[in-house]
Amino acid sequence: MLECSSMTYTAKTFNLPALTGLSEKQIKVHLALYEGYVKNVNLIMETLKGYAAYGDKATDGDKLAIAELRRRFAFEFDGMRMHELYFAQLEAGGSEMEAGSALAAAASAKYGSSENFIKHIREVAGTRGIGWVVVYADPKAKTIHTTFVGDHEIGQLAGLPILLALDLWEHAYMVDYVPAEKKNYIDAFFANLNWSVVEKRFDKAI
Repeated sequence: MLECSSMTYTAKTFNLPALTGLSEKQIKVHLALYEGYVKNVNLIMETLKGYAAYGDKATDGDKLAIAELRRRFAFEFDGMRMHELYFAQLEAGGSEMEAGSALAAAASAKYGSSENFIKHIREVAGTRGIGWVVVYADPKAKTIHTTFVGDHEIGQLAGLPILLALDLWEHAYMVDYVPAEKKNYIDAFFANLNWSVVEKRFDKAI
């Protein structure tokens, strides 16, 4: 059965301050890429809606196009949502993790300390290649997991709420840094990361 939704998504706006180590131009380029994901999510849904009108008259070529659009949808949709998570973490300026927060307790239980948790995220972020570092909450096990996700529509941990999303695709930093300077971008990310956003996500998940 073809999808036939009439809803559309709207690109979110983010209250981003001047960011340490990330230029206004870099953020503008990155936001434009995010808006492209939103546009393509809507375009795929609208195109599938158009194919739905063909009904049983859809040709083999139509069916092939439909199948490819369905495959593409996860890439565009996850790209949209991951970037919303990413930019929301940078709103209101950088902040430290609260020592007494539930997230800090879970980080200490899993990694030995909050400092070790952050060190581990940085280590995972150093993985060669493009992708994301994603920190998840596992409500059933009452723990957290830090993973490297190459393509945002593949390799996600099913059903687990996302706490932190660190974009390591080159579009996230190439205006300001060359690939060999990725560590500088990671430093900038942590300098601007608002841990209260991550903590609230954890509190809601657990």
